[in-house]
Formats: sequence, C-alpha cells, structure tokens
Amino acid sequence: MRKILAVAAAAALALSLSACGRDTGTPAAPGSSAAAVKGTIGVAMPTKTSERWIKDGDYIKQQLEAAGYQVNLVYANDDIPTQVTQVNDMVTKKNQLLVVAAIDGVALKGVLGEAKSAGIPVVAYDRLLRETDAVSYYTTFDNFKVGVQQGTSLLAGLAASGKPKPWNVELFAGSPDDNNATFFFNGAMSVLQPKIDDGTIKIASGETDFKVVATLRWDAAVAKKRMENILTKSYASSDVNGVLAPYDGLSRGIIAALKGSGYGTGGKALPVVTGQDAELESVKSILAGEQYSTIFKNTRDLAAATVKMIQEITSKSTVTVNDTKTYDNGIKVVPTELLQPVPCDKSNCKKILLDAKYYTDAQLA
Repeated sequence: MRKILAVAAAAALALSLSACGRDTGTPAAPGSSAAAVKGTIGVAMPTKTSERWIKDGDYIKQQLEAAGYQVNLVYANDDIPTQVTQVNDMVTKKNQLLVVAAIDGVALKGVLGEAKSAGIPVVAYDRLLRETDAVSYYTTFDNFKVGVQQGTSLLAGLAASGKPKPWNVELFAGSPDDNNATFFFNGAMSVLQPKIDDGTIKIASGETDFKVVATLRWDAAVAKKRMENILTKSYASSDVNGVLAPYDGLSRGIIAALKGSGYGTGGKALPVVTGQDAELESVKSILAGEQYSTIFKNTRDLAAATVKMIQEITSKSTVTVNDTKTYDNGIKVVPTELLQPVPCDKSNCKKILLDAKYYTDAQLA
C-alpha cells in the first residue's frame, strides 16, 4: 500500500484556522502525540431515498463520534441547490473538515473553492468531486471492477438460464452527473461488448450509448418507465433474457416493469437482472429467485477508511491511499483509497452478508 504525505499547506492552514475561532473542541494535552485538536466534521450526503446512503451517514457519524469528533451530518434529498447551501453553511461555520458525497460531481465546485480559501480540507466520499482543486482526497470502491463484476454476473446468469443464444439483453446505466456511473458502465461493457460484437448478445432496442441508457438521479421510476417503453417497442414477439442494472433501486424498478408485462408468471421467466449495494429489499428478491445478483460494498468499511483518513489529515500525519493515478477530476488526479467490492447471488449472498454482520438472519427471513 502506497502512502503520500498530506500537503504541508493543509497542515499550516489547519493550525492557523484553529487559532481563528474554528470549533475545535478540547486541545490535546501537552506532550501528546495527537498534535491536532478535534472539532466538527461536516458530512454532506446526497439523499435518504436510498438505503445505502442512510447506512453511510450513520456509520460515519458513529465512527467519528467514537473517535472524539463532533459531526454535522446533513442530507440534501437529491436537490443540488440544497446541497450547495448545506456545504456553504459548513464552510461558514468553519467545520474542521468536509466529507462530501455529491449529488452532482461538478455543481459544488464554487462552494468547494470557498472551503479551500478557508483552509478546510475536503474528502470526496464515494463520488468524485470534479473540476475543482479543492478536493484533497477520495475514498471509494473500485468502481470499474464493480462494473466488471456486474457484466460477469450477467453472463453467468445467462449461461445458467439455459436460454438459447443470442441472448436478448438491455443496458441501463446510472446518473450521468455521477462520476461513478461511467466507471460502472465502462467496466461492464469491457465484459459485454465482445459478446455483443460476436453476436452472443443482441441489444434489441439498439440502445447502447451511455447518454441514452443513463438514468438521471438513479431514479427507479425513470428506469421502470424506460424498461416499459423498451418492452413495448422491441419485445412484442420475443423475450428479454437479461438486463444490466447498475444499482438495486433501478433493478427493482426494472423488475416491476417486467412483472407488469407478464414476466415471472405463467411460465415466462424473469430475465437475469444485476444490481449493486446489497439493499435489503433486493437481497430478499435475490433469495426469492427474482433479481439475479448484486454487488456488496461494505459501507461500514468505507466509513472506517474515511474516518482513518480524517484522523490522519487532522493530525497532520501521513495519509493512507492506494491509488494516485486513476481518478482525474479534470483539474487534478485525486489521491484515493480504494476498497474492493464483492459480487453475490442466490448461492452465496446470505452467507456473505451474515459473515460481514451487514444484516441479521431475522432481517433476511
């Protein structure tokens, strides 16, 4: 694992800000190895409409408070102006450090510039903050690998289905303003495109371009409507065999559309549908034989990695990262700590999630 030093400027700014009224809490005792004082960490999350973001916020708050920090945790309900206002409020109140999971990776660049001017370090959480030099570090999962795992799972499910080739597949991608969505899609297409090219997979709708298949704000209703339109337009005399869905919420919307068109009843099998985030409703769907798979990203581990990074930044220690090449935000390559995703389906999902203590037996019953 490679490490890089937190920039000297950030350290100097942290010292100067602690002397100019920032909420910093109780200073470290003389002679203590903890040079930095612990203040308020601003945590800006995008929405509560997704189970995973609620978990992320809860885990970060719990772990930061256990480490002695105060936490200013807010959710923006997927509204960009609200999130801009929330982050601006954190800057105005001189929060010691900001953790930001952006709704739109570009929309915050103005207010993040204000944070930089105020000497407030910024950690991008799971979604890259783009077109700004104000972001100090990034914590996320290996998002290209997530896509590879989704594409691989889709092919495995199609092979296991016994359906004859070519397989009819439709493609969905995430929100175009979320940098992760392109990584997921490109990773999946690195697996699927060769099968499209050799005729193993057929895209009956003809819709393969990211801009066409993207789903704004990861909205399940938008995905459901698009799936309904595809079924009407392209599957009047044939069946869809598989759907690349990048997120469990979209998967559920897609499955609802499929059920509304007669799939899953009367001997017409549901197609292979992928997902991501191991949301409880989708895990139950997998165990019931409806959704085929998901990608488990242990957000407790992501929170722990982020809290560790915060402690390193605020104590002016060496900051742990393991990728300094991949995540170019258009202004700078952002030093990143990558965690590894885990694919799961009906054969192993329950064991993986119970072993990780992500859910209990009672929740999965």
